[in-house]
Order: sequence, then structure tokens, then C-alpha cells
Amino acid sequence: MKLFSYDSAFSQTALRLASSCYLNVLWLICSLPLFTVGAATTALYTVTFKLVQGEDGHLTQQFFRAFRKNFRQATALWLMVLAGGVVLALDGYILYHLRASSTGTAAVIWTLLLAVILAAAVVYAIILTYVFPLTASVFNTSVAMLKNSFLIGTHYLFCTIVVFAIHFAMFFVVVRLFTPMLIFGEGLCALLSSRFLAPVISACSYEPSEDGGDAP
Repeated sequence: MKLFSYDSAFSQTALRLASSCYLNVLWLICSLPLFTVGAATTALYTVTFKLVQGEDGHLTQQFFRAFRKNFRQATALWLMVLAGGVVLALDGYILYHLRASSTGTAAVIWTLLLAVILAAAVVYAIILTYVFPLTASVFNTSVAMLKNSFLIGTHYLFCTIVVFAIHFAMFFVVVRLFTPMLIFGEGLCALLSSRFLAPVISACSYEPSEDGGDAP
């Protein structure tokens, strides 16, 4: 039957879903030490970029090749963004409670500072969205990766919003509707997001390389 032939849309969709599930398991295992989340996410996007571009291959080999190749920089970037996230969360928590317990001029000051923290959180979220896909695509300094992540994220707002929406939808489904969807988790999010991120990265003169790190 054509429906179940290898080249049919049904078979290809089922294959991509199975691949995203397997990649999600690899990502979860490699993220367990926590400090390796950046390297695991970079490896994940290296493979999903290839999948959306029609480059099939051995998923395990591709994943761990990219994991090893980008480990040092991706880990350094992850520790930087993790530290930034902790600082923002603590500042937001403190300012929120200071605002709630204050009145008059003090309340206005805490409200303004809280607005600054919220703006910084938006910047942080944009950088977090792009920094590891970029690391999967090019060689550059860590500072340049962070700066370019923000610039690309603000220039291509539609892509940024869609990627946010994909991750939020997965989070909502897992937490509120159907917890077993966790088996697809970040693997499916990365695969869907890559369909939007790949052309954006290409438009910015970036191309995912064979090893998940080389610049064109």
C-alpha cells in the first residue's frame, strides 16, 4: 500500500516522530549531569538541522560527534546563561516581594526595577532560544554567539515567537494534558523549531556544517 511505503508522507512523518523520540532520549541522558545541557542541546540541533534538510544518517553517531566537538564552548555558554538565569530569577523574586510590601515612592521604585528585570528576562529568553542552534552551526567566540543570538532573535521576531510557542505548547501538554508526551519532549520541539530556525540561520549566512560546528 502506498500509505505504508517508505516514501509516503505517512511513513516519513512516522519516521521523523520516531527519530525525535530517540533524540529526546539521547538529549535527556546527556543532560543528566546538568552542566552538560548546553552540549546536549547543541548536539540535538546539529542532528535536527540535518533531518529537516533531508540529510539522513546514523543519529547516534551524529549526535555524539557533535556533542564531543562542541562540548567545551557549549558547556561554557550553558554555564553563563544558567548563571544569568539564576541572577534574574533571584532579582525578580526579591523585587516582587519588595514591591508587594511597599507603598508610595518605594513601591514606584521597586516597580520600575521589576520592569527592568522583566525586560532583561525577555532578552535572556531570546538569547537562550538561539545560542545553541548557532553553536551547532558555526564557529565563533562565546561573546559573539550571545550577541548574535540576540540580534537574530530580535530581527526575526516571527521565528522567535513560533519557537517560543512550540516549546510552550509542549510544556503545557506535558504538564496539563498528557504527561507521556514527555517521551517526545525537547526532541520533537527541536525538530519542529529547526524547520523555522534553519532558513533564518541560512539567511544570516550560517549553514549547519557536517560536524555541527564549522563555519562555511
